Amino acid sequence: MKSELVQPVSRTVDLFVAWLDRYGETSQDHQDFYNSQVGRAAKNFYYRHPGIGRFAVLPMVGCEAFAPWTRRFFYPRMRLPIADAHYAMGFALYHRVTGDPRHLQRAVHFLEVLESTKCPAYRNAGWGYPFQWQTRNGLIQSGTPLITTTPYCYEAFAYVYRLDGNPRWKETMASIARHVFEDYDDEETGPNAANSSYFPHLEHGVINASSYRGFMLTAAALEFAEPRYAAAAERNLNFVVQAQSPDGSWPYSTDGERTFVDHFHTCFVLKGLAKAEALAPRTAWRDAIDRGVAYYLEQLFDEDGLPKPFSRAPRLTVYKRELYDCAECLNLAALLRGRFPKLDQAADRLVEHLLQKWALPKGSFRSRKLLVGYDNVPMHRWGQSEIFRSLCALLTAERGYEANVAGLTPDHVRNLRNV
Repeated sequence: MKSELVQPVSRTVDLFVAWLDRYGETSQDHQDFYNSQVGRAAKNFYYRHPGIGRFAVLPMVGCEAFAPWTRRFFYPRMRLPIADAHYAMGFALYHRVTGDPRHLQRAVHFLEVLESTKCPAYRNAGWGYPFQWQTRNGLIQSGTPLITTTPYCYEAFAYVYRLDGNPRWKETMASIARHVFEDYDDEETGPNAANSSYFPHLEHGVINASSYRGFMLTAAALEFAEPRYAAAAERNLNFVVQAQSPDGSWPYSTDGERTFVDHFHTCFVLKGLAKAEALAPRTAWRDAIDRGVAYYLEQLFDEDGLPKPFSRAPRLTVYKRELYDCAECLNLAALLRGRFPKLDQAADRLVEHLLQKWALPKGSFRSRKLLVGYDNVPMHRWGQSEIFRSLCALLTAERGYEANVAGLTPDHVRNLRNV
């Protein structure tokens, strides 16, 4: 990040922290329009009958595009673990920047919240959604762990553990690692390669799911000296490499149907590979990152050099840009800082744009740029917590603290390898 951006970003983060104190830790959500019984039924009908089903979801699509404030009439505010995890990481990182103990206390608070919101039906710690999620393959009950949420919680506990050394956090990390290793199964895809299920024992082929599981088990293998975790991680990440298209992109899934390529899922895949490769270097993983970043920079930015939602869209979109894409762009740039100059430049350009166009005077950020106007409804899961964490990550990188994954610095990695 350019040095002249450090102070404006710090002021923006301070404003955001004050806004969060006032606004509270629950919010509306991206899925609100489809969380009600009527919304779920309409979405399910659309999946089963895409032609006529478009008319069933049209009212929700219209509200999302032209009246996003109506979310509150579809579903109440709620808290989501993925947002709590990002806030915990963000406050832990900001504590490193400022030395202010209040930020560490806030990070601990979010860990305590996470401890109380674990999925109750599972022996070990995992997290999912607090609502019923209608997918193309059926209804996922609330309290079902997700491999796309739980690794963030692992990182949150690890970030704070690096700061205060509380063994309570490490015990939870160990429980999360057992859950991720034991409760998700693999589908063989080739020699020493397998894709991970998205939910425990359900739905294979989603590429970012394997990337998430691969990086988390790589970190846990190092943390707990567990070779079984490392072996499972390598198989998942080898699948990710094998699923990469010749042009460097990744479709959402290998099922032959969900072949769209979008911004934030591409970031998810690249982040998982980059974190794992930093901890357990593999030439194949590094080469895949190089090809993936080249595609990402070429195809997932618009003519203004800013993130665009899709390079290959699955359907008509009702927005031009969204905060989640911006946050994940900055998270990826912080992780790969200095390795890809064009990515560093894109991040600086994006930070300037966000401060000018997306940061609101009250402290929160706009959520989406719509076809007409903006969606200014703050959603903790859909961008607010992620942008907070990403800005804090950029600030810590400027101070010389570079975390690869799970709060591990290069010194941590060397020490753990010598245990």
